[in-house]
Amino acid sequence: MTERIIVIEKADPRDIYGTNNKFLTLIKSSFPELKITARGHNLKVNGSSELIEKFEDKIKEITEHLHRYNSLSINQLERILTNEMIMPDDKNGDDDTILYGISGQAIKARTLNQRAMVTAMKTNDMVFAVGPAGTGKTYTAVALAVKALKEKEVKKIILTRPAVEAGENLGFLPGDLKEKLDPYMQPLYDALRDMIPPEKLSYYLETGTIQIAPLAFMRGRTLDRAFVILDEAQNTTHNQMKMFLTRMGADAQFIITGDAQQIDLPRKQASGLKEAIRLLKDVKGIKFIKLDDRDVIRHGLVKEIIRAYENNEFPED
Repeated sequence: MTERIIVIEKADPRDIYGTNNKFLTLIKSSFPELKITARGHNLKVNGSSELIEKFEDKIKEITEHLHRYNSLSINQLERILTNEMIMPDDKNGDDDTILYGISGQAIKARTLNQRAMVTAMKTNDMVFAVGPAGTGKTYTAVALAVKALKEKEVKKIILTRPAVEAGENLGFLPGDLKEKLDPYMQPLYDALRDMIPPEKLSYYLETGTIQIAPLAFMRGRTLDRAFVILDEAQNTTHNQMKMFLTRMGADAQFIITGDAQQIDLPRKQASGLKEAIRLLKDVKGIKFIKLDDRDVIRHGLVKEIIRAYENNEFPED
């Protein structure tokens, strides 16, 4: 009789055990000759060495499935346990896949400049992704953040944007502060919902593993081991952008996204994004990615609309 402690890594043990230990019960039933006790990340297993080896291999397969696809169903678990699930070979995989979202959906870099964003984050701690609406700047940035969290490169994700929109004032909106701010943060929530199952996303939001907050809430913080995204950066002022960039702590990764052609600040207020591009363009460790109409992945008309506005011959008021 052999006893072994198997440590679950690269996955949340609650995802492996399932709601009310439904998955764990199925796993145990597949190895009736083993005595299996689960305690957090540790699985204590008693039985023959040969069976324990097979059990450990299955736990690794289940963990790898969760790490790769971010979800596990009872049918998928049964297929893994009965050797019917074949994991794809990374060597023959799609290099454009950033991670797998809910239900195994592949989240990919779909354009040349989106791929450039992915590549830039591998060798730089700060990346500016600047381009028009519909080019996937925010979506790609959120995917990179979720990937970093899954792979334990960071401890938390912080998503922020300035609460500035054309013709609107927070004070006139109904509800408490969260209710006033949520509409501004909706694109960030939408991206996260594509990539993280609802229960896990709720848990991350409740525990602060993922934080979504207006830019003003960043003041005074030092952001260590965090993947931080500043969205709609064209609507930052000089002081806001400087404040945000200097929040960067140890082992942090920053992505700043924005559209320099859609500034909603008061007419005489300079954009912090435009200034940052000018001041930081030669700083080592900061990469600038410029997206354009060729990266638009929304309705085909969006590309034509962007081109029409870029070719506008009338001077600005």
